[in-house]
Amino acid sequence: MTASRPSLNFCAMNTWQISIEATPNPEAMKFVANQAIAPHPQSFHSVAETASSPLAKKLFSFPWAKSVLIGPDFVSVVKQDWVDWAVLAEPLAQLIQEHLERGEGVLVEAKAEAPVEEVQHSDNPLEQKIIDILNAEIRPAVAMDGGDILFQRFEADTGRVYLHMRGACSGCPSSAFTLKEGIEVRLKEAIPEIHEVVAL
Repeated sequence: MTASRPSLNFCAMNTWQISIEATPNPEAMKFVANQAIAPHPQSFHSVAETASSPLAKKLFSFPWAKSVLIGPDFVSVVKQDWVDWAVLAEPLAQLIQEHLERGEGVLVEAKAEAPVEEVQHSDNPLEQKIIDILNAEIRPAVAMDGGDILFQRFEADTGRVYLHMRGACSGCPSSAFTLKEGIEVRLKEAIPEIHEVVAL
């Protein structure tokens, strides 16, 4: 009975599987589903922000949860430093899998505005070029490590680009290096008007 459990609610082609992947952030782990779970990335930093996600709400019911990023086919979880992944990772993968198998919801229509709005389009051609580079080159690479990066704004007078880092990127020891030596270098190369890239 135990071995056939995933087939109780879904036919074989819909059986969920969750794999666990380490990220550059030692406090974050990426739980990858074998099929799509959400139409767009969304991050959560407290239970108060989880009205739009039954899955995030469930994860924040545990005291070790620090932040959650739900991606198109993964869930990135940042834990508190007093708990070890050796104890947490496998049970958490099972919890996410069971949540998906039961069809309990990942993202639903939010009743309130998200705390960080994603800027996808701009009338400013330079800002739009920044957004296009982020979407085409940088965000897909960052998502592989369980994170996400959102464009917030560009200040023409200072040449400064402001980004919001989510998921495994948030608080990651290597995120400052990635921001300066990866993202900033690439954007400066493509757009000379950019002088600095800053994380909010």
